[in-house]
Amino acid sequence: MKVAQAFLPVLPVLSLIAVAIALLPPVPRQKILVLPAGITEVHSEIVVEAGTEVRGASGTVLRAAPGFSGRAVIVVRGDGVRLRDFTIDGNRDALETRQGLPPSDVPFARFTRGNGVLAEGVAGLAIERVRFHGIAGFAVLVSRSRDVAIDEVQVWDSGSRNAAGRNNTTGGILLEEGASEFRVSGSTFRNIRGNGVWTHSLYTSPRNSRGWFARNRFEEIGRDALQVGHATDIRVEENSGRRIGFPREVVDIENFAVPVGIDTAGNVERCSYAGNRFNQVNGKCIDLDGFHDGDVRGNVCRDLGNFGIVMNNSNPDMQSRNIRIADNLIDGAGFGGIFAIGTGHWLARNRLLNLNTYHAPTEPDILRSGIYLGDGADRPAPARGNVIERNEITGFEMDTRCIGRAPDIQPSWNTVRENLCRTH
Repeated sequence: MKVAQAFLPVLPVLSLIAVAIALLPPVPRQKILVLPAGITEVHSEIVVEAGTEVRGASGTVLRAAPGFSGRAVIVVRGDGVRLRDFTIDGNRDALETRQGLPPSDVPFARFTRGNGVLAEGVAGLAIERVRFHGIAGFAVLVSRSRDVAIDEVQVWDSGSRNAAGRNNTTGGILLEEGASEFRVSGSTFRNIRGNGVWTHSLYTSPRNSRGWFARNRFEEIGRDALQVGHATDIRVEENSGRRIGFPREVVDIENFAVPVGIDTAGNVERCSYAGNRFNQVNGKCIDLDGFHDGDVRGNVCRDLGNFGIVMNNSNPDMQSRNIRIADNLIDGAGFGGIFAIGTGHWLARNRLLNLNTYHAPTEPDILRSGIYLGDGADRPAPARGNVIERNEITGFEMDTRCIGRAPDIQPSWNTVRENLCRTH
């Protein structure tokens, strides 16, 4: 009797829960589409509706036919879509269109055709173990979307050129126009003419936010391995790459698109670049144009054709401030180690070794200094109120060119202490 009495108060609660569950709307059942084995020629867009999982069978290849007409081989139109375990062959040799960048008021999703996967305005997109080969546009182009996971994909031999035969940014994975809650992880990119993985938004559009680029590998990338464009709260962690800015003939020199291991553009804040490693960069290790209030820590770059780490302020809505650059290794740079502008920065415990391998001429000092404190870049931004401490700086004439300053930057404006400077 005591046992029964103990359960009596629980019964009404259980009944209420049962009623509540019964009143919930039914959960839609996910549709599963299994692609045929072998090669399937695709002549127009394959549209994938909401709540669909598309799976490959043994050796599934979706190959764009020579006369393919469409924005992408697969166009995702709806939420809750999953794509996994198949190959998309974009047939770039037949479908490449020589074109430049879109106008400044046109997103890539409305401009670039011949993509692998295109998703606009969706949520809950997952792409797993999909292989992309010979894509004329972007392997994956995601626009105005949220909750996107791209894991363990492979992209190779992709991207188109402009009329001059240079890259036009295409070939890799692009998230644009206010994409949020996304990741690209554990993926490989090889022989990409444009950028590997990046974000982008128009100046008038929402910034991309809350993203994670992690443990991806890059080789033979014509533009940037990674780029964070117009964004907040993005983590770029433990990626690696080699031969960034190769082959040289596809580098967009006419538009001054210097290749970078990790590039930045627009207004970028509360972001972290940490634990990334790059070798043989025909350009810069890390470009911080628009980056502020964030961290650059524990990155390694060897054999650079340009600068190590560079700040800039081309976006009018940001100020270069409060950047923590610590524990990075730059080993072998054509010019200097770090170029700094603005205020509130902490540059500490960096190892800037074998700098100025080009033996830059006497002027300008910016090219031959280990760390250079500038008076601005695209806009005035005097280096003031910064701490530069405990850095190791070696290279050509670094005993006398260790910490350089623009003529208007007074020695008292910044704290410079305990730096070790040596000439090789």
